[in-house]
Amino acid sequence: MRDQRPLKKSETVEIRLPHATKTAFMEQCRLEGRTASEAIRRFIDSELERQYGRPASPLTGWRQLVAAAAAGLALGAIAAPSLAQSVTPARAAFDRLDRDHDGLVSFSEFRAR
Repeated sequence: MRDQRPLKKSETVEIRLPHATKTAFMEQCRLEGRTASEAIRRFIDSELERQYGRPASPLTGWRQLVAAAAAGLALGAIAAPSLAQSVTPARAAFDRLDRDHDGLVSFSEFRAR
């Protein structure tokens, strides 16, 4: 009998996370010598097993909790670059309005724009 080939990985999942969470997750994966995708797949497998009785993941107990946290961080990584880019232009626009750089925009500063 031939060995069964693993299923092709063709689907993606996107979530939003704080940058710090993503960074911590990626570092944890690096320290454990695995990819973020691997950690997230293990978490999903363990959830399916818990809910529907699918075959167990090799992770148990506290490792499942760590895998879940890591999965959340990894999936949030996608949002971090867009969040960082959106903050910088807003600050620059505010600084242009705040001509005396006191952290407040007066009506006269607003009108002078």
